[in-house]
Amino acid sequence: MEYHPQPAPGTARPWAFPAPERGALPNGLTVLRCHRPGQQVVAVEVFLEAPLDAEPEGLDGVATIMSRALSEGTDKHSAEEFAAELERCGATLDAHADHPGVRVSLEVPASRLAKALGLVAEALRAPAFADSEIERLVNNRLDEIPHEQANPARRAAKQLSKELFPATARMSRPRQGTEKTVERIDSAAVRAFYDAHVRPSTATAVVVGDLTGIDLDALLADTLGDWSGNTAASRPVPPITADDTGRVVIVDRPGAVQTQLLIGRIGADRHDSVWPAQVLGTYCLGGTLTSRLDRVLREEKGYTYGVRAFAQVLRSSARDSASGATGAAMLAISGSVDTESTGPALEDLWKVLRTLAAEGLTDAERETAVQNLVGVAPLKFETAASVAATLADQVEQHLADDYQAQLYARLAETGTVEATAAVVNAFPEDRLVTVLVGDAAQIEEPVRALGIGEVSVVTG
Repeated sequence: MEYHPQPAPGTARPWAFPAPERGALPNGLTVLRCHRPGQQVVAVEVFLEAPLDAEPEGLDGVATIMSRALSEGTDKHSAEEFAAELERCGATLDAHADHPGVRVSLEVPASRLAKALGLVAEALRAPAFADSEIERLVNNRLDEIPHEQANPARRAAKQLSKELFPATARMSRPRQGTEKTVERIDSAAVRAFYDAHVRPSTATAVVVGDLTGIDLDALLADTLGDWSGNTAASRPVPPITADDTGRVVIVDRPGAVQTQLLIGRIGADRHDSVWPAQVLGTYCLGGTLTSRLDRVLREEKGYTYGVRAFAQVLRSSARDSASGATGAAMLAISGSVDTESTGPALEDLWKVLRTLAAEGLTDAERETAVQNLVGVAPLKFETAASVAATLADQVEQHLADDYQAQLYARLAETGTVEATAAVVNAFPEDRLVTVLVGDAAQIEEPVRALGIGEVSVVTG
């Protein structure tokens, strides 16, 4: 029998996060392009500076309705016709609103980029915002709210935001609005928000994929370049303030067989020099199945299927000597345990934090985290969509175009002592707001006995 020779490994090649080319169109639209040979599905991300903080009082959720309505008809196509045109292109189009602004995301085969980009430009330039479509989107959103309330993880996130931020701050309220605010939204409100905040002069388009044979300059000029609007400056970004006094809030769910845990506070964002060490330390604490929290709560005690620690940027802007820091990240630990184990699980979780502060991380933990975070980066950014999304994240967080590339270098250079200090500062045992969604009758007393903060119970 004749065997084929075993394939020989190729020469390892150095990898770096793709560097974009930056430019601008005459209408003020900023453009980042990134040629990725072989990526025949092109990804486009358009960031619009229409932040949730700009929503009119009493109309929380109007940015979400507006973002969903962008693909629901234009001055040239009805909602059905617009959807059919996208389908003919083999394209997918999505949009969502978050605290920094609205993101419009397109994926399309490179051969049909021109047609699809024309549709995106049409949606941004002349959305219809028909009364019937807005009414339908509002009703859809109202139908979603009860389901979100019933979801323990979503309910915990809502309560944590309410606890951390002042009631006057937009971040204290649900991102997509409440039943009371959403039901007040109509086409006039959506149109007014669009007219006030959607314009090319404060927008950025990111294009990533195989651009071989595509005259992108001409294509952009014929599509997004034909979009006009007012030239008002970006809206000032107010600073983020939060109260992370250690306390426990139980959202009562009588009869619940599990307790949803969400423990958090506000900390440094990506503009802070501590961010790489914070990422590394947080990963060691609860970034994967082999991290400390899972090792104790899942493997040793069997309380949970998994507990995760993470840092999520809420909103960020460039720092200056006058305003200082105006951004922040949510630092959190999340998971669920069976009702009977709620008290013991929290006790052991706090023991993990105290042990970490007293003894620090090990070199082995640090090495594993670096390998997992840096080593898998080429796979994480294998698609054009993942590269485009990260570049758009950098835009909305006012970071340099080479930030992601520099981050991996800094992660590799971060030592064990530095990572330990960062994660201990990120999760101090006495400055954490703990939200528990579960059966208060069974978990309140065991939690009070832990002494991890004043305990209160809310319903709903």
